[in-house]
Amino acid sequence: MSPASSAAPSAGPSPAETARLQAALWRLLAPGDRDGDDIRAVLDEVGAVLAHSDEPYWSAWRSAVAARAALVDGEPDAVGEAGTAARTALHECLPSAWTALALAYLAHVEVTADHVDAAMLMAVDASLLTEEPSAQEPSRALLQAHRWLSLTLAGLDLEELAVAHAGRAHRVAGQLPDVDDQWHTLLLSAQQHVELAQTLRRRGDEQRAAELAEEAIGCAGVARELDREPEPAEADLLDVVQAWALTCTDDLDGALGPLRRVHRHVRADGGVWLRGYTELVLARLLVRLAARDSDPLHGEEAVQLLVDAAGAFASSGDRRRYRQCLLELGRNSADLGRTADALHWLEAYRADTGRAHARGRQLWAEMFVRRSRLREAERQAAVLRRHALEDPLTGLGNRRSAERRLAGLRLGEEPLSLAVVDVDRFKQVNDGASHTQGDVVLRRVADLLREHSRTNDEVYRWAGDEFLVLLPTATEGQAVAVMERLRSAVASADWSELRLTEPVTVSVGVATAPEVAEGHPEPVVGWRTLFESADLLLFSAKRSGRNRVRAPGGAPPADASSGPAAGSDDRPGA
Repeated sequence: MSPASSAAPSAGPSPAETARLQAALWRLLAPGDRDGDDIRAVLDEVGAVLAHSDEPYWSAWRSAVAARAALVDGEPDAVGEAGTAARTALHECLPSAWTALALAYLAHVEVTADHVDAAMLMAVDASLLTEEPSAQEPSRALLQAHRWLSLTLAGLDLEELAVAHAGRAHRVAGQLPDVDDQWHTLLLSAQQHVELAQTLRRRGDEQRAAELAEEAIGCAGVARELDREPEPAEADLLDVVQAWALTCTDDLDGALGPLRRVHRHVRADGGVWLRGYTELVLARLLVRLAARDSDPLHGEEAVQLLVDAAGAFASSGDRRRYRQCLLELGRNSADLGRTADALHWLEAYRADTGRAHARGRQLWAEMFVRRSRLREAERQAAVLRRHALEDPLTGLGNRRSAERRLAGLRLGEEPLSLAVVDVDRFKQVNDGASHTQGDVVLRRVADLLREHSRTNDEVYRWAGDEFLVLLPTATEGQAVAVMERLRSAVASADWSELRLTEPVTVSVGVATAPEVAEGHPEPVVGWRTLFESADLLLFSAKRSGRNRVRAPGGAPPADASSGPAAGSDDRPGA
């Protein structure tokens, strides 16, 4: 399902244009460690493609790209303005995985810009959208929505939720054919597990931290078994994550050698962010080794690595990990007896950490509950609307629903047929068996009509034992053929489990509004006239012997309309 068909009420771009827009979008969202020049080139390229579409969904992405570009250019106010424009455009889009993806990406841009409240609000909305029935079918859009939500929630220090969405992204990827997506979601899941393990270990929950680290190692192992050769930067990041997980399981010596090797490689050829990430992880390992072996040299090296990592994260715009480096520099400097340095780093950390981050968990809970209640109210309203238009016995649209649909038809633009279907001798079913058995018959007939109709045909329960079938684009001949198939399906169904004196059959009347050629006057005929014609033809089918289809052009072939002989009861509802 494309964004044009699922995320916006307008007709949207052509399929070819949609494919081009989607290709640009996947280029923007591709995982990877991008430096400033690289990401700026991608943003310019994608922005140029999106500039040609005014459809609300793609307009939202155009604003999202502008927000990301403003972030790269160091213009936080412009980030907020572009983000507001994107959200406004998304208000015109229907709930879907595509809408969730756009919101999740915007939330990540906002959290990177340190706009915590805006990021929290959009993350809540995106998370709720991923739980909507319209977003449950596995798709790349749903996968990416969970991925960007995971990254955003980690940036908001909601690491448990980040792990949950990483796991959901991996489950969606497992139902899709692209091995690249499966590999990247395994890496993301491993990374988020070990991030949470680090946090829990710092809080003293070493058992849970070790369990999470083992899960991270498991994800890394599965990723290595996939039939995919990762890019050098991807392989390096996976090595760093696995070494970090080993550290969290207390296998310090097993982690040190691999992490030293990848550090040398990354310093020579890696991007800025990956260098910072590797240095942060190596510093944490060296701090553990310094405490275990009482070796101050490891502590000294860890401090220098943290200084380098802080610079790399500041340069790449990763404020969360920049703050982590500042906090750990303060603690490690204090452990080395460098009080003045410790105060310097801790003051820098305090100055860069807003109070909003400390309120993150509480804000998420409050906002999620509030937005959930709002969506539940909307869902309940939708349920009430559905009940007003749905027949509770058969699940088909009811008469009110049918009349609404028929009133909106424009007859003459293309052929259109209407069939009225009535269950033969239904009164005898109710009187001879029971009303419960009668309900079973009606449900079964409804299912058969629905099952054997064409894809775009619509079946309604009109009243009692009478059904209505709308056949868009069907000429009279096509409609008769379809309805003959439905009649036959009912007649040949196995009704033996019901204690009936006779098999269940239906009679059908078909009326058709033909297409009016251009230049000719439109026919003065409304849907009620069409319905009355079909109803009279149903009456004719009843009088002719029941279990048959009647249309203005005459009866179908004799072998198609064979059925029980007509009785004396010629009422349409009989």
